[in-house]
Amino acid sequence: MKISIGSDHAGFELKQKIIDRYSSFKFNDCGAFSNKSVDYPDFGHKVANSVLKGNADYGIVVCGSGIGISIAANRNKGIRAALCTSTEHAKLSRLHNDANVLALGSRLTNEQDIYNIIDVFFNTNFEGGRHSDRIKKIDYI
Repeated sequence: MKISIGSDHAGFELKQKIIDRYSSFKFNDCGAFSNKSVDYPDFGHKVANSVLKGNADYGIVVCGSGIGISIAANRNKGIRAALCTSTEHAKLSRLHNDANVLALGSRLTNEQDIYNIIDVFFNTNFEGGRHSDRIKKIDYI
C-alpha cells in the first residue's frame, strides 16, 4: 500500500514515528521536514494532490489538532479526509464515507490511540451500497 503523508511543524515528530512504525507501507513523504514553523494548508494540499493524481492509495495528514490540515485537504474535490480521534471514527470513516485521507491531531490524541486508529483505518473496507450514492453527493459543485 502506498501512502502520501504530510504534516506541519506540530505534526512533524508524529509523522516520522508513523513512517518508522509502519515500514510495511510505502510512504511518499510530502513534508514538513523539520519542526520549524510552516503553514499546514501547504501540506494538506500536497497530500491531497498526490492521492488525486494516483501517486498514493491513501493519505495521512497531521497537525496539532488535525482540524486545519483536514479542512485544507478537503478543499480538494475528490478528497474525503476524516479527522479521527477514536477507532470507531476510523472504522466508520472507511465503512460509510470511503475516506481516502486520515487526519490526526498530534497534540490532542495520544500516540498509542493514533496507532490503533491507523490500524483500524487501513484494515477497514468501504461498505458500498447505499453509502455510494451519498458519497456522490459530496462533490456537487
